[in-house]
Amino acid sequence: MSRAWTAEAFYTQFEEPPALAEYTQHVREFVARHDAENRNVVLITSGGTTVPLEKNVVRFLDNFSAGTRGAASAEYFLEAGYAVIFMSRQHSQFPFTRWYSHTTNPLFDLLKEPAEGEDTVSVSQDHVQGLLPILRAYHQATRRGRLLTVPFVTVTEYLFLLRNVSQAMAPLGHRGMHYLAAAVSDFFVPADKLSEHKIQSSDQSLTLRLEPVPKVLGTLVDSWAPDAYVVSFKLETDGDLLIPKAESSLRKYGHQLVIGNLLQRRKYEIVLVEPHDHTWIRLPTPPAVPPHEIERDIVAAIAERHQAWIASV
Repeated sequence: MSRAWTAEAFYTQFEEPPALAEYTQHVREFVARHDAENRNVVLITSGGTTVPLEKNVVRFLDNFSAGTRGAASAEYFLEAGYAVIFMSRQHSQFPFTRWYSHTTNPLFDLLKEPAEGEDTVSVSQDHVQGLLPILRAYHQATRRGRLLTVPFVTVTEYLFLLRNVSQAMAPLGHRGMHYLAAAVSDFFVPADKLSEHKIQSSDQSLTLRLEPVPKVLGTLVDSWAPDAYVVSFKLETDGDLLIPKAESSLRKYGHQLVIGNLLQRRKYEIVLVEPHDHTWIRLPTPPAVPPHEIERDIVAAIAERHQAWIASV
């Protein structure tokens, strides 16, 4: 029978990730700089987490998530004037570069080969109009120091970073926002149950006993960043469960808003669920061409609510 893991018990199971102190210090400095400028700061978590099956990791369980929603949302939060801490799965979708991944507009397809005797590579003229505004927005964000990236891979790394980053953001008070879009693993293998070395295929069969990952949202709301505006996500495949489960989450954890989305329609339809209301955001569905990404509308609605919340508390 699985035990009910508390956040405290989980953290005592594992050693701190090697780069935790370094990333925490970077976040503290980032927060202090933008706090001094009276700027709103949003932590965006993005992408999926892995669950290692060995201490010397060869095999692991993974979560379905490319991090598209988090990466797109980061761009629109920057556009809305926020400073962004982008805490994402290593090698998942990234703000700005997501437009030119290996599968979408591959980089080499944009480049013009130099003439013989020349050594300057340029962007093909027919791609300049699309690339230039993205390039400018990226350089504007980095030049102004408004985008900080923090990578993770495993669910353990994610939870340690979430705790430390949330605590480092606490001085922002109500101007801090948590936009928790990462697809976090629901189960893990306790440290004392992990195989030291690679599990051998010669064993022919493999039985895994997974324990539930502790729900740290309540701890975040109550202890780590009690004055922050907190947005969580709820993904379902059954439309009848979506709003009731989102409302249940709000009652249980006491945060401000849940973004609900159905797996099949997540790119075209979401619902903002608040304690006493819910609001749908919808875009035209195929074969119609949406006028823009739904994340643009999501961020606009969230930023408006965050500002009103700041003014009301």
